[in-house]
Amino acid sequence: MAKSQFVLTLSCIDRPGIVAAVSAHLFEQGGDIREAQQFDDSESGHFFARIAFDLEPDKNIEAIRLGMKPIADRFAMEWNIGDHRSPRRVMLLVSKFDHCLVDLLYRWRIGELDMVPSAIVSNHDAAHFAQIDLDGIPFHHLPVSRITKMEQEAQIWKLVQETNSELVVLARYMQVLSDALAAKLAGRCINIHHSFLPGFKGAKPYHQAHLRGVKLIGATAHYVTAELDEGPIIEQDVERITHNDTPDDLVRKGRDIERRVLARAVRYHLEGRVIPNGKKTVVFNT
Repeated sequence: MAKSQFVLTLSCIDRPGIVAAVSAHLFEQGGDIREAQQFDDSESGHFFARIAFDLEPDKNIEAIRLGMKPIADRFAMEWNIGDHRSPRRVMLLVSKFDHCLVDLLYRWRIGELDMVPSAIVSNHDAAHFAQIDLDGIPFHHLPVSRITKMEQEAQIWKLVQETNSELVVLARYMQVLSDALAAKLAGRCINIHHSFLPGFKGAKPYHQAHLRGVKLIGATAHYVTAELDEGPIIEQDVERITHNDTPDDLVRKGRDIERRVLARAVRYHLEGRVIPNGKKTVVFNT
């Protein structure tokens, strides 16, 4: 099925009439609903919905946005209409390990990820990625140290603005973003890490896990916040480990988990399937 042109996401306190009001408005404005999902959070009393729709050729999306305002006021609703007629512009940040970067680029090339890589930024120089076909994507080497961290982050933020990047992906970018940059990128910066945190912090987490005889390893993709690796979780996955697995086996299996978890999280975000829910997320992934 072809993708819908527009995606409406919304959240508010659950009350009768929300779906009726929104669907009636879309119908009256020529919206053709292709997909609709909803969730009632019994703990918080909030209602969440994702509605993917197309428009008749003679209709204007601005009329729908304008008509949504009184509905949103009536239900004290947080909402957004994403325009999916053009791919999202995504900036990719990477350090030494390139498996997530390579995987995202492959999925982009085959059309699995509806995005345009706006830039690749690394604290390692281009020679480190010589074996990768960057396909003409602008590459920026921005080395960083404790002394130059603020200046380097200022360059990253400038690039985000200059390239009109709508999403920033930390594809194994092994630098901690400052609180200031994390705040600027709130809700549009995704990170991937091994899910041993906070149990196995620091260098060689898979080696630490091997020494402790873990039976499961995994990875977590989440939005970046000022709290290190504590942002709202988008996607996770695990794989079983046995006593036969060496540290190298754990690293190999960990790479596989990391790249598929990150790819799914990026796709969910690009398709407007993720809605914030406090410190959590609602993910309409089916």
